[in-house]
Amino acid sequence: MTSWNGEFFLFPFSAGGHMKRIIRKWLSVSLCLALLSNANASYGQAAAPPVAQNSQTIDGLLPKSYLELLELAPTVRFTSKQFEEVRKRLEREEKAKKGELKTKQKNLESQIRQVQEELRKLNLTSPEDSPEMSAKRHDLHCRIQSLQAQLAEYKVALQNGVPVEYDNLRAKLELLEKWPAAKQEIARVVQSGQVRSRHWGDAQDIGFRTIEANQEDDIKDGQEAVQQMKQMGMMPPEIQDEKVVEYVNRLALNIAKNSDLTVPLKVTVLNSKEINAFALPGGFLFVNRGLILETQNEAQFVGVLAHEISHDVARHGHRLMKKATIASIIYQAAQIAALIFTGGAVGLGTYYALQYGFYGLGLALSLQLLGVSRDYELEADQLGVQYVWKAGYNPEGFIQFFDVMASKEGYVEKTSFFRTHPAFYDRIVGVYREISFLPKQERAMENTSEFQTMQSRLREVVKKLDEEEADRPSLYQQEPGCPGQPSGPSRTPLERRG
Repeated sequence: MTSWNGEFFLFPFSAGGHMKRIIRKWLSVSLCLALLSNANASYGQAAAPPVAQNSQTIDGLLPKSYLELLELAPTVRFTSKQFEEVRKRLEREEKAKKGELKTKQKNLESQIRQVQEELRKLNLTSPEDSPEMSAKRHDLHCRIQSLQAQLAEYKVALQNGVPVEYDNLRAKLELLEKWPAAKQEIARVVQSGQVRSRHWGDAQDIGFRTIEANQEDDIKDGQEAVQQMKQMGMMPPEIQDEKVVEYVNRLALNIAKNSDLTVPLKVTVLNSKEINAFALPGGFLFVNRGLILETQNEAQFVGVLAHEISHDVARHGHRLMKKATIASIIYQAAQIAALIFTGGAVGLGTYYALQYGFYGLGLALSLQLLGVSRDYELEADQLGVQYVWKAGYNPEGFIQFFDVMASKEGYVEKTSFFRTHPAFYDRIVGVYREISFLPKQERAMENTSEFQTMQSRLREVVKKLDEEEADRPSLYQQEPGCPGQPSGPSRTPLERRG
């Protein structure tokens, strides 16, 4: 007795030769079908990427770098419910951290008022200070100074540090969830031969194409902006070391030479700890010392420079200033400058101004003059990757730099970069997509010994400048001789939590 599709047939032993031939044919066909089925199953298993069902958790993957996640995401599987649970938990955690910081901020403000009231009462006790009163006054000054420093730190953490931390976590969560499908789509485009049909897909014509016409019309606007910012004291001092300046200029000009920039590039190295760079309209590129010192290799450094140059190539500043004039933008800067010079309460803008010597630049310009918007960042990312590739560098350096900036070390300085360069999933995927579409490089440059030499030289230059700066009058009046008074900027609450 045997079965065929669940129906049973009885074959008597007395069946003739015809029936035996039918049985033999049926057995042969069944065997072939079974072999084909097994072969297809084996082939399908071999072709599919390895999937780690239970060896990884979402929480265990989020601390990994963006580049690691780009490799790991297609090999792991999580449900939509799991992603949603983590997403909601991150929202709760962020809200709780902000609530905690707000409570601490209010407590500090209350303590400052109490100490200031003690100071007021002390002044009413006598028209002149006795030695005891002088000691008491000094103690109260130190307490106010310490409380104000803590308050400034909490404000920066609340308004920048915590949002940056969770923006990066959400971007990584989205990468785990969406990258596998996006990677398949990239492979499909490559295989179909449609790579050059993408927007600005003519990367091999860099320098012979027009991204945005009339770049020279932006020069006057850029010059006026630079002049006004300097007049208002909102531009950090320049690094004057010839070798460092020449090196940065050479790298930036090499990127410009391999770009679509049609105006002369003027590069200025600023003595600012903020890890950032920015381009003003018309080819004015400003590079902070913090960026040079914090990038880990030359490819990361030029990746940021290429991104900023791309803003000028695409005339992002000009396009945004159609909605907001330079005058209105500088007016916002003037408001913060007035707060600094009139001794207003220490807030986010004044904290950056006094602690980092940048005088609230990133905040004051409201990102308008810097040409920052979500769409413009994506455009600058794509062009920047192309220019780095054309110059012979590893374009993955820009993603590596995102990982450096997303770390928890040095949060106060690093939030500046994300404040003007928001991190989100589309940017990471956009950069990697563009890298995948570009012709492969035989020898992509990653680092040079000269880069490390210039970092060491700049550290020595900065050390000397900081020593000289300590002896100069400052807007930030510190009470001398306070216990535990730091010689430089203190660490933020986020950094102390590790």
